[in-house]
Amino acid sequence: MFLKWFNRLILLVYALLILVPLYFVFVSSFKTSSNFFTSPFSWPDPFTWDNITGMFRNQPMWQYFGNSLVVTLGTVAIELLLSSMIAYAIVRWGGSVGKIVFALFVAGLIVPSQVSMLPIYSLTRTLGWSDSLTGLIVVSAAMLMPVSVFMLTGFMRMLNSEILEAGSMDGASEWRLYTRIALPLATPSLAATATFLLVMVWNDLLIPMLMLSSKSKLTLPLALMQFRGEYVTNYPMMLTGVLVTAIPMIALFLLLQRYFVAGLTAGSLKG
Repeated sequence: MFLKWFNRLILLVYALLILVPLYFVFVSSFKTSSNFFTSPFSWPDPFTWDNITGMFRNQPMWQYFGNSLVVTLGTVAIELLLSSMIAYAIVRWGGSVGKIVFALFVAGLIVPSQVSMLPIYSLTRTLGWSDSLTGLIVVSAAMLMPVSVFMLTGFMRMLNSEILEAGSMDGASEWRLYTRIALPLATPSLAATATFLLVMVWNDLLIPMLMLSSKSKLTLPLALMQFRGEYVTNYPMMLTGVLVTAIPMIALFLLLQRYFVAGLTAGSLKG
C-alpha cells in the first residue's frame, strides 16, 4: 500500500512539474506587461488578445511557421528514409559487420553536438549551404542520424526473421524485403521515431542559430529571440510566441499518441 501511494505521489509531482510551466505560459500570453510583473501566476486581469494579434501583425509569423514546417518535414522525411534503410542493413548483416556499423552510429551519440559546431559551420560555408533552409535540413538530418538509427535498429531487431528468410527463399530481393515486409511491419516504430524527431527538429534552436542569418529564413524558435532586447525583454510577447510554437506539437502528439505508444511497445510481445 505504501509503495502504491508513493508511486502516485511521484506521478503527481511529475505532473505538476509539467503543468505549472504550461499554465504560466498560457496565462502570461494574455496579460499586459504591467500585469505580468505584478501578478505573474494570477489569471489575466484584464484578459487581452493584444499579444497574439500584435505578434502576427508586427512579425511575419506565418513565414517563420512555414520555414519551420519545411525544415521539420524535410528533415524527418530524410531521417526516416535513410535511418530505416541503415537499420535494416545492420540487422540483415548481423555478425561483426553489423555490430561495427551500429557501434559507429552509437559513437555519434557520445559526442556532444556543441563540439561539432565549428566544423559544421566551416563545412557549410565551404559548400555554400550557410543561410539556406536546404543546408539546414541536410545538417539537421546528419546530426540526428545516430539517434534515429539507434531507435530503429532496436525496432528492426524485433521483426520476425523467419518472415524475411521465407521471402528470401522465394527469390525476393533485399529491396523488396525491405519495402514490402520490413517497412509495413515497422510502421508503429516508424511513427514513434517520427514523433520523437518532429518534436526535436521543431524546437531546435542551436543549429538554426548557427546556420541562418537572414530574417526571412528564420524558424519559429529562432524568431522568438527577436523579442529579447538589449535592455528590455517583452516577456508576455515572448511567452505568447512559445505558446503559438508549442500548439502544433501538442496537437500532433495527441494525434499520434496511439502510434507512439504502439511503437514503444513493439516487440514486447512476440508471437
